[in-house]
Amino acid sequence: MKKETVETTTLDLNHASLHKEKERNNLYPIFLKTKSLNVLIVGGGNVAEEKLTFLLKSSPDAHVTMVSPMFREGTITLAKKGCVTLIEDVYKPQYLDGRHMVVATTDIPEVNVQVWKDCRAQAKLVNVADNPPYCDFYMGGIVTKGNVKVAISTNGKSPTTAKRLRQFFEHVIPENVDDLVKNLNEYRKTIKGDFEEKVEKLNEFTKGLIEK
Repeated sequence: MKKETVETTTLDLNHASLHKEKERNNLYPIFLKTKSLNVLIVGGGNVAEEKLTFLLKSSPDAHVTMVSPMFREGTITLAKKGCVTLIEDVYKPQYLDGRHMVVATTDIPEVNVQVWKDCRAQAKLVNVADNPPYCDFYMGGIVTKGNVKVAISTNGKSPTTAKRLRQFFEHVIPENVDDLVKNLNEYRKTIKGDFEEKVEKLNEFTKGLIEK
């Protein structure tokens, strides 16, 4: 009887291990030129201010509109520093007109779900804060060193882990990495040959970056 129990436990653990191995992050990362896009944030509370803060930190030239019956003082101050329009009003579907991305941050679940439904009906990308099933995208951790930018995602499972990884990479990636990128860009312009030859030369030139 004990042997059967041990075998059953082992099978259960193996099954759990296989299931864990199959799980992976299937998100496709892209870098958006938010200067040429229109972003809408629905809400004006703490979460809305947090989303605006990180968005402007990464993309100071982003075009953002915020809709809420009220706005925090911090949000108003941030708006003055960027291309941010504040509209004091409750959410209405017409505010989606001309928007490419939408972030819903209100403390009223019904409003957030309605925003999601309206966005889905109009094929607009939407993120309902802290509600992964209602997100087409996540706003992950970001590290910026000049022209170099690293985005970190935990598939919506642990923003705290993304934050710690961001802090790690901010420390590990050297400040002068941007000088390297600029120099390589100039070097690339001098390389002769077809595309494959250029890639081969650049790979050879930069392989020292990952060698210990």
